[in-house]
Amino acid sequence: MRQRQYRWFSLLIVGVLISSCIVLGLQNKRVDENALKNAGLTGEDWLTYGLNQGETRYSPLKQIDANNVTRLGLAWSYEIGPGGGNQEATPLVSNGILYNITNWSITYALDARTGKELWRYDPMVDRPTVQPKACCGIVNRGLALFEDKVFVPVLDGRLVALDAAKGTLIWSVQTVPTDQQYTMTMAPRIAKDKVIVGNAGAEKPVRGYFTAYDTATGKMAWRFYTVPGDPAKGFENKAMEMASKTWGADSWKLGGGGIVWDAITYDPDTNLVFVGTGNGGPWPAELRNSKGLDNLFVASVIAVDADTGAYKWHYQFVPGDSWDFDSVQQLTVADIRLNNQNLKVIMQANKDGFFYVLDRTNGRLISAEPYAQVNWASGIDMKTGRPNVIPDAVYGKNQTIMIMPGPGGGHNWAPMSFNPTLNLMYIPTSASSSSQYAIAANFEYNPATSNTGLARGGRGGGGGGAGGAPPLPPANGIAPIQDPGAAIGAGQAAPPPPAAPAGPTLPVVGPIYSGSWLIAWDVLTQKEKWRVQGGGSIGGGTFATASNLVFQTLGNGRLRALSADKGEILWETPTGQTGGMGPPITFQLDGKQYIAVAGGQGQGAGGGRGAAQPSATPATAPILPKLYVYTLDGTAK
Repeated sequence: MRQRQYRWFSLLIVGVLISSCIVLGLQNKRVDENALKNAGLTGEDWLTYGLNQGETRYSPLKQIDANNVTRLGLAWSYEIGPGGGNQEATPLVSNGILYNITNWSITYALDARTGKELWRYDPMVDRPTVQPKACCGIVNRGLALFEDKVFVPVLDGRLVALDAAKGTLIWSVQTVPTDQQYTMTMAPRIAKDKVIVGNAGAEKPVRGYFTAYDTATGKMAWRFYTVPGDPAKGFENKAMEMASKTWGADSWKLGGGGIVWDAITYDPDTNLVFVGTGNGGPWPAELRNSKGLDNLFVASVIAVDADTGAYKWHYQFVPGDSWDFDSVQQLTVADIRLNNQNLKVIMQANKDGFFYVLDRTNGRLISAEPYAQVNWASGIDMKTGRPNVIPDAVYGKNQTIMIMPGPGGGHNWAPMSFNPTLNLMYIPTSASSSSQYAIAANFEYNPATSNTGLARGGRGGGGGGAGGAPPLPPANGIAPIQDPGAAIGAGQAAPPPPAAPAGPTLPVVGPIYSGSWLIAWDVLTQKEKWRVQGGGSIGGGTFATASNLVFQTLGNGRLRALSADKGEILWETPTGQTGGMGPPITFQLDGKQYIAVAGGQGQGAGGGRGAAQPSATPATAPILPKLYVYTLDGTAK
């Protein structure tokens, strides 16, 4: 009898242990290669920057829909810290933990159910040394997760691996030369067992590249330079030898540019890593001794083998770029059916104002049409894949030419999202971005500072200029929607008038409306489906869901939900911030769907070309940046 009782008791204990192991397994799902390959299929977690490795930012979650979205309320909020710049990062969620990064590369982990801080990591950036190197703000755009690690891009160029559970340092590697004008603001990406990063600084005299590191050890696996260096030292590979033939003599001495500061996408189907590259440096090709030359691989997408970094193909959006049309905007991978063909594509709403669809297996151009006002080119030649550049858009020293889009771009880093059911891409857009260009008459190269080579200071206007829409009047005391792509860098005076007289007015192609918008773009027909005012090329961003919703954060601190098929605004709320908004995400815990977004600038708020240091005695107490999490029937204050 006792033996029988002991047997049943043993079986009970075994059963409890097995059940416990199952529960622990569910609570601690491993973020491995397979998990990332299937990221976004359930919508429970947000494991990588674009939700999935295709960077569609499309969630299958349906709990929040058009019928109940007005019941959304705040579940909890978390005070991020003193700030110092815009919140540009996309939070990540795994196993009930929310990870995010803020100004000065400070990283934090929170209990996603309650907002309780689990750990916080400060990489202790040497701020006085690094700040002058920062082109466009003391910002970071995100993190990467793999296995038991969180990968942190540090502004000073370090890539750091932290223990995901404790926030303690596992390894750190310096990815850029510390004696040059590089910084790092982008979110790392994972390809198999490698973490891949680029860097920022194209206006500085630097040479672009991106690098893959072993996730376990931090050891460099491979590096790919985007523009050629000193030919006397030899070429790193055949691609650089090919590229060198498209540059003028000694142009490498000015750096070259081609910086990879945002877009990297990994495609497991082809085992290719796709990378968008930045503008040439200095901006005018003439100053690079390259007038009439293509300057590979600036303003391009490059495909390389994920295992070796070997060159596979490229497509250059803007050969010989002279307009700061860095092509680092989000690269979205999808499978579509067009003209009775199943196609593997990669898509980009380029800063240059054209929406491109390419065959991601070989880089062949499938289609390209303007989604914003464009006057530097009349269109894209479908036979050659090259833009039909307007001759007068190639500016010189003797005339000032108004170019559309301007340096803010038709679309910049603000994340777009793709609904595969509707074949619609939701693009935050500055429809009438513009700026004036003329080559500096007495340009002198300075290795210690920016070298745009233009006859006027700053980046110039973005959404303003010719045809810019007047600002919206305040409504009910709420700040109007702003287009961050239209603004000169925070803290800067307006640039002086151009030295050269105005040149001819160039013909414009694309939509006739102006201002900042969220547009739904049909990727099959290359036509606009709908548009709603608000957003802009820089700041905020979107995600879409299977419940026919699109969520968007706006430059005035508001979060809203729209119908994905028609663009009807169904719900909108103020976060409590007035700007500095990051992209929103969604996730599900314990059967409940949540929406999360970070926002605010706080002390020393900036976001332009090097945000200001926090003031020791601010005249008024700033609104500190926060992370906000919403759910149905949330009641938090």
